[in-house]
Amino acid sequence: MTLSERNTFFKIGIAFCAVCTLAVLGASFLTISIYPEMDKSIRRPAGFFHFITGFMDNNYLAVNVSLAALVLFSLIGLILIHFYFERTSAPEILYIAIFAVSFSFEAIRLILPLQIIFNFSSFYVLIASRLLLFARFLSIFSLFAAGLCAAGMEIQKTRNVIFVMIIAALIVVMGVPIDVLNWDSSFNMVNGYSSLFRVIELIAFLTIMISFVIAAKIRGTKEYHYAAIGILLALAGRHVLLTADTWVGPVLGILLLSVGTGLLCSKLHKIHLWL
Repeated sequence: MTLSERNTFFKIGIAFCAVCTLAVLGASFLTISIYPEMDKSIRRPAGFFHFITGFMDNNYLAVNVSLAALVLFSLIGLILIHFYFERTSAPEILYIAIFAVSFSFEAIRLILPLQIIFNFSSFYVLIASRLLLFARFLSIFSLFAAGLCAAGMEIQKTRNVIFVMIIAALIVVMGVPIDVLNWDSSFNMVNGYSSLFRVIELIAFLTIMISFVIAAKIRGTKEYHYAAIGILLALAGRHVLLTADTWVGPVLGILLLSVGTGLLCSKLHKIHLWL
């Protein structure tokens, strides 16, 4: 993929993220009014973050703010990536951009309170849930591809890599059983094989971290170590914002995600300015 084609992708991504941001703003005006009436005793999300904050009461407005923060981060993050990397050839940054764009799909979570308002078919909820899972796994696979690039893997045809990522995410998602009648307090549908998915994410995370450590050793620059720390912080923030149902979530999550992604991108920019 040429620099011009990559920048065109950035511009298309920015337009898509802007539409998603406006959609979240519009939907929020409808959903916020019903949160006080919604069931507070619904099941809480699983994960390390909830293990820490589980003693706090869930708040649907905090969930709305968390997913809105992710969508806004996606838009602002992609604008900054396009601005700073417009003339910089960095093979990893395309996959980091896909990682950023994937957060715009978190707007889909608002379909659950919207279903309460409009009472539309559960079929649409099922399709939306699969699309959301697809975006989440695509984001993990995109970071995996970025790690392989950093470690020195020669990628001649970027389109083929993206195609493989899409197929892999579809294979993972299409066979997942989803219970459209049950969802947790962070607006996530209850799906099967959750333990298996956590293992897949953990393996991908460890592989990404190892790839950047190898890159630091091969290329003889400590900047890749800092990039690995950035990924660690960004994924921690992602986990918080995907599972948060208290006011701690949007504050801590967007801080970790912003600092981590900023550190990752700044170090990649510095590395490739030397090349």
